[in-house]
Amino acid sequence: MAMTVRPRRGVLYMPGSNPRAMEKGKTLPADGLILDLEDAVAPDAKAAARGQIGAAIQGGGYGQRELIVRTNGLNTPWGYEDLVFAANSGADAVLLPKVESADAVRQAEQILVASGAPAGLKIWCMMETPLAMLNVKEIAGATPRLGGLVMGTSDLAKDLHAAHTRDRLPMITSLGLCLLAARAYGLAILDGVYLDLNDDEGFAASCRQGVELGFDGKTLIHPKTLAAANAAFGPSAEEVAQSRRFIEAFQAASAEGKGVVVVDGKLVENLHVENARRLVALAEAIEAMSSGAASA
Repeated sequence: MAMTVRPRRGVLYMPGSNPRAMEKGKTLPADGLILDLEDAVAPDAKAAARGQIGAAIQGGGYGQRELIVRTNGLNTPWGYEDLVFAANSGADAVLLPKVESADAVRQAEQILVASGAPAGLKIWCMMETPLAMLNVKEIAGATPRLGGLVMGTSDLAKDLHAAHTRDRLPMITSLGLCLLAARAYGLAILDGVYLDLNDDEGFAASCRQGVELGFDGKTLIHPKTLAAANAAFGPSAEEVAQSRRFIEAFQAASAEGKGVVVVDGKLVENLHVENARRLVALAEAIEAMSSGAASA
């Protein structure tokens, strides 16, 4: 299933109760910001955080960065009001925590729609429990409004009684199930956070693995990791150049009635050209975002 190409290389969590952090987000090289009302906000600061997030979004200055509001769950004292607020906050998407069923997605959607949410407001789902992994197919197909999945690997590891190993073998099944569902339903999917901010080598390895598995990008907890994530999940200049050669050569071959062509010693078929077009479109979107940020 086709999906819109949008850069989501590094998406940074930001506490909704910290106006200074959200202001700084306007200058950071993040493709997206998750403005958090859940884990990063103390219970007595939830209501104030809604107002601070609303003021930040309405104040503008974020350029083409994707703005996502993470709400509290509907089983908490704050979840309903969070959704009512998010419906008209001006955000691009609402991120629901600990989603475990398609019904939970549809219930949240009903509240958003009843609160006047625009048609373009997307719903994203945190995938962070064993039950979510087992129900991911139904969750991914819950509504056309669904835009993406976000792996919550910290909570998932806790519930699995699994270790945070370098190769993440204890979570590979869960990661794979969510990737399959995302691609089957044309959704974006972001990898989970890396918790050790002093382990640059481990973070780089985690990004490489995420790219190899097929994630669109990585969720982050500190701005200093943005550059590495952007580099890992963005196509290199060499990849873009080769993709353009694949496209041009295949178009020329197709004009001659040929279905395959050899480029740089590689057999190129239509499936390779589709991926090449995706990489070129991603590179162009990244360039447009960078140009917009530079001129802001």
